Amino acid sequence: MHPAARAYVARTLGDGTVWPRVAEVGGRNINGGVRDLVPHGRWWSVDLEAGPDVDAVGDCRVLRPPWPADLVVCCEVLEHTPDPKGVLLSATGYLAAGGRLLVTCAGPGRAPHSGHDGMAVREGEHYGNISDDELRRWMVDAGLVLVQVEDNPADCDTYGTGVKR
Repeated sequence: MHPAARAYVARTLGDGTVWPRVAEVGGRNINGGVRDLVPHGRWWSVDLEAGPDVDAVGDCRVLRPPWPADLVVCCEVLEHTPDPKGVLLSATGYLAAGGRLLVTCAGPGRAPHSGHDGMAVREGEHYGNISDDELRRWMVDAGLVLVQVEDNPADCDTYGTGVKR
């Protein structure tokens, strides 16, 4: 995870709130995660590949956390899937009523990079930057009340947070 996205998580969730149950979509720690930034009780992470900080290996659209989550974090994942809206719908489905979803993703202008190791995109691997308009629309379609969606053009990022009705 690059510094600007990590800073968004710290800024957004750094108020000292302890989240009893956190689910993470795309939780394999490739170059730094966010667990240390989020005070929490239980943490469950799903990723397509086994690796550090992964509790369940598989498609987040099929697997579910063992409990309804108070917070779901989905950091630097949506640009790597051909179905970002479906991933966002599943992440929202993990939430308890009133739970919060936090998303960071590559925005317009970010150079393509692999979801496997952050290097060059491999043959057959999907990559597509996500605009703030797309993220906003998908979050609303998923039934979230938007807290904020923002574009960070300096770092080619898109961020969003929303609450499940």
